[in-house]
Amino acid sequence: MKAVQFSEHGDRDVLTYDEFDDPEPGDDEVLVDIKAGALNHLDIWTRKGLPGVDLDMPHIPGSDAAGVVDAVGDDVTRFEEGDHVAVSAGVACGQCEFCRDGDESLCVRFHIIGEHVRGVHAEKAAVPEANLVPVPDHVDWEVAGSASLVFQTAWRMLIDRADIEPGEKVLVLGASGGVGHAAVQIADYAGAEVFATASTDEKLEYAGECGADHVINYEEDDFAEQVKELTGKRGVDVVVDHIGEATYQDSLKSLAKGGRVVTCGATTGPNPGAGLNRIFWNQLSVIGSTMATPGQVDDVLELVWDGTFEPRVRETLPMSEADRAHEIVENREGFGKVVVIPDSEL
Repeated sequence: MKAVQFSEHGDRDVLTYDEFDDPEPGDDEVLVDIKAGALNHLDIWTRKGLPGVDLDMPHIPGSDAAGVVDAVGDDVTRFEEGDHVAVSAGVACGQCEFCRDGDESLCVRFHIIGEHVRGVHAEKAAVPEANLVPVPDHVDWEVAGSASLVFQTAWRMLIDRADIEPGEKVLVLGASGGVGHAAVQIADYAGAEVFATASTDEKLEYAGECGADHVINYEEDDFAEQVKELTGKRGVDVVVDHIGEATYQDSLKSLAKGGRVVTCGATTGPNPGAGLNRIFWNQLSVIGSTMATPGQVDDVLELVWDGTFEPRVRETLPMSEADRAHEIVENREGFGKVVVIPDSEL
């Protein structure tokens, strides 16, 4: 088969689209004929190299994909040949105390397909049965292949970890990205008053279409000051901040008394000043979140499949142009997801 791959960490020039051994599904795995996949910023970090993550080379990136079941292992019971499926990339052991308590994303052996083990940006992929979700036949492959990671992440952040309520004010930073545009839609669905930041007027227009009530161009305005002005100096109840060092202090400043920041990443750096004085005086909460439980994945993807939520696709490219796909994500060009399709499907 052909697969996107790299044999060393580095810039986009390490990516190739070359022959790779066909995967052989294990007893609990499903062989998927990939129809479409999507990039996440995680793919950029994995390509560049993450501290403490030692990959088997060559590595196939990609945590999002969808396709048709080609074959199943002997122990597989949920799927059969011809089924449409999407990948849910978080892998749990199923045996530790957290898995047994139904919170698999806290698993002590938790890892992510495409980050810690070979991914799914290839013509075929062998995926554990537990990491596949059924996709209705009417759902387009671009939608099925681009929704899972960002919508499950945003759903757990807002619905479970931040526990937002109707009428609360929610600020979503980086609303043009994958998690950002999913978070805007979910916060709007949950009945929140949604504030969103982005870097261009075009991106802000898209954020408004996704459900943002107020939009802020962070290149032109201090978003913390704008939030205070828009809320009569009160601030918001929740900030979704996956950006990190560049925004963290202003995220704290944007919160109302008793507010909470929820984060799933730190693309500009993981170690901002703690801001403990602001946290204890205003009784703020800083909440971490990673991926989602299988039940949460099912809940949010049902809302994608029925059209309630929509993964916005900014560009679709053949997998042989993976370097350009990485460039779009890395440079934050446009709004929404970048989809890659095996060249054999074009």
